[in-house]
Amino acid sequence: MENILFDAYKSKNLDLKNRIVMAPMTRSRSDNPENKATELIAKYYQQRASAGLIITEGTFISPEAVGVINVPAIYSSAQIEGWKLSTEAVHQEGGKIFAQLWHTGAYSHPDLHNSKKPLAPSNVNPQQQIFTATGFQTSEEPQPMTTADIKQTVNDFKQAALNAFEAGFDGVELHGANGYLLQQFFSKNSNLRTDEYGGTVENRARILFEIIDAIKEVADLKKVGLRLNPSLNGIMGILVDDETIELYNYIVNRLNGYDLAYLHLIEPFTDVSGNSNAIQEVAKHFRKIYNGTIIINRGFNRESATKVLQDGDADLVSFGTPFISNPDLVERFKTDAPLNQADQATFYTPGEKGYTDYPTLNI
Repeated sequence: MENILFDAYKSKNLDLKNRIVMAPMTRSRSDNPENKATELIAKYYQQRASAGLIITEGTFISPEAVGVINVPAIYSSAQIEGWKLSTEAVHQEGGKIFAQLWHTGAYSHPDLHNSKKPLAPSNVNPQQQIFTATGFQTSEEPQPMTTADIKQTVNDFKQAALNAFEAGFDGVELHGANGYLLQQFFSKNSNLRTDEYGGTVENRARILFEIIDAIKEVADLKKVGLRLNPSLNGIMGILVDDETIELYNYIVNRLNGYDLAYLHLIEPFTDVSGNSNAIQEVAKHFRKIYNGTIIINRGFNRESATKVLQDGDADLVSFGTPFISNPDLVERFKTDAPLNQADQATFYTPGEKGYTDYPTLNI
């Protein structure tokens, strides 16, 4: 019997050739003045097009969204043209590709914003190391967003979605995870607001649903996914709290009213086994709540991915680092071939080395 990993997956919103998803991963190869995706980036994604679905690295929705150098963005016409290279290359190989729409919020540095403070829900410094043109620098206290700033950001997400579809993407994923802007709104330790975007669970989730509703005006939500990391704790500037489970239950229950492409969930990054405020098994928990397609992520291998699918806790599994060093990961899983090891020293460095030069099985 063929492994379930290699079964086609068809829902009312997705039609994928297998259940293996390439997770979004920042690679910092867009080292050009326009921060646009290049032919090299297109080659990287094309090499990995045997995945059922590719989700790109986070792509910045506006200049205000930037939180790291050399990342391809999607707010200018030149950037749209740059991304067309990748979508066409993946489609040539029969692959599918979604763009992950990204705003880093406080997870940034004034050096990336012409010396201005980055915008965030509140003036809470996440105390993170930010990759700037002069190397890693510690984040600083951000500028709390005004209501007008929030409305502009909602519109920026909407426009970025339009831009992504113009660039030929099959869909978009909203980045609501890993300590970036949307999760900064969700979390009590990073959202100290007292207006309609702070305080209650409903208020802290408000910006997410404003973004989804805005995109719904111009695009089919069947082509929109969302990534969440509900049990993120003690890293990336985020802490779980006494309302974290209530907040994510609220979000996911409400998502059932939208016909999204999928919900992309991440199992805990750190050990939360003794923490009653954290969801211990994310996929199992939300499978009981969410009616749509679930992608699960976090350190899976061939065997553990097969098990989570067989158990019915998720429909698709996303792989990060294995896809960096194994462009033919699907074929390697199919034949149970050994995997290339990823070179961490080249994760964020310019050029082909550690990017498009990993060997495939047929070399």
